[in-house]
Amino acid sequence: MHNPDNKIKVAILGVGNCASSLVQGVEYYTKNSEQKSGLMTDNIGGYKAKNIEFVCGFEIDERKIGTPLKDAILAKPNCTIILNDDVRTEAPIYRSPVLDGVSPQMEAYPEANRFVIAADLKTTDLLKDAVSYDKDLVYSLRNDIIAQLKAHEVEVLINYLPVGSQLATEFYAEICIELGISLVNCIPVFIASDPVWEQKFINAGIPIIGDDMRSQFGASIVSQMLQELAFERGHHVKAHIQRNVGGNTDFLNMEDKNRLKSKKISKENVIRAQNDIRGISTENSFLHAGPSEYIPFYGDNKVANFRLELEGFMGAPVIFDAQLSVQDSPNSAGVVIDAIRYVYVARELGLVGALRGPSASTQKTPPQQMMFSDAILECHALANRELTESTKKQLKKAVVA
Repeated sequence: MHNPDNKIKVAILGVGNCASSLVQGVEYYTKNSEQKSGLMTDNIGGYKAKNIEFVCGFEIDERKIGTPLKDAILAKPNCTIILNDDVRTEAPIYRSPVLDGVSPQMEAYPEANRFVIAADLKTTDLLKDAVSYDKDLVYSLRNDIIAQLKAHEVEVLINYLPVGSQLATEFYAEICIELGISLVNCIPVFIASDPVWEQKFINAGIPIIGDDMRSQFGASIVSQMLQELAFERGHHVKAHIQRNVGGNTDFLNMEDKNRLKSKKISKENVIRAQNDIRGISTENSFLHAGPSEYIPFYGDNKVANFRLELEGFMGAPVIFDAQLSVQDSPNSAGVVIDAIRYVYVARELGLVGALRGPSASTQKTPPQQMMFSDAILECHALANRELTESTKKQLKKAVVA
């Protein structure tokens, strides 16, 4: 049942730059309720920015644990631009286990650029040394996390963990399933797009959105639209190359090439999917989306370069070169503010599993890739509380579950 006075109670996993921009943005659009510029969608199912309430967060950085959210979003290594300097949320930040370790490349940089792991969490580095994995500590932390999520009546959990956090994402996904919490999975660990994991959420009777958030006007959506444009105008894409540079913690973390496999897959999925949807082979095309190069000078500014080599009428060559420069974290927040409300409206409608349209619109690797226009139609339908054939199927899954 829709209640426009409801608060959507949200927990944040990883209070980094993206979380900082999201928290700033929710308070900005709450205080400036008539301001719609910068928002993709003002009203989703009766819910606006003012309906989102951040109730707690989880972190591994000692500079953030134990602080209120309003202070944690300003703590190092966060470096995103401050667009709203009047954030007031007192939501507490709790400890989280370090299940996937930390990129060793970070140790070569000053504390202002990297994570500073709380001393009592350092034994939970499973990937570096399985012998040092303190199962008792993780079990205790898990119980604490469950208690905190229950106490704060969390309904939606946002996963903003670093790229490569496979174990930690699965750890929290299991908790969401146990507690009936919806997950918005903003990183390239495949949960919503994995049929096995999706079935677990279906069985639990809850909707999710994922995987790997695509920015509001970022490299991935630009790549998708260029690919779509080329096909719709009858061109063969010989090569589509996207390269990215940035200076925030996300880019520093991805200097560890061991953490990059899923990110590269996810970014290239955006390009390749437009071939797959149309039944166009990629055998004679070169598709590349390089995840990152870290240059501290850039801070939270991300610069993406694109090169497309096409064949047009009678094979006539077309070359497209372009550069995009954006503030990375506000670009992310402009999408996640919608994803939270989509998944909440889906909860009210009784939808379960991975939401097709909203996932395709907001994520790089959704359970079903779509053309831009089709994904937007699904989103608009959900925003208007209308059931499409896709959402009717998800209701059916709920009945079966």
